Amino acid sequence: MSVTAIVPKDLYQKAAEIAEARQLSVDEVFAAPSGQVAAWEHSQQRASRGSREKFLAVLDNGPDVEPEDFDRL
Repeated sequence: MSVTAIVPKDLYQKAAEIAEARQLSVDEVFAAPSGQVAAWEHSQQRASRGSREKFLAVLDNGPDVEPEDFDRL
């Protein structure tokens, strides 16, 4: 089944950005439930606030021990 829809340019641009970041087609992004699109945006916002340096600093403060058996892959 094929559906043609007219969407605002800014919405299409946002869908294109999500598609590129997630290695999806724009059609796949528009086919996703609206909750999924909101979750993608939320994840992107949280990721943009992250810092690799801060992450590594937190890891440096942790104990240098082997993981428990239940934590191994």
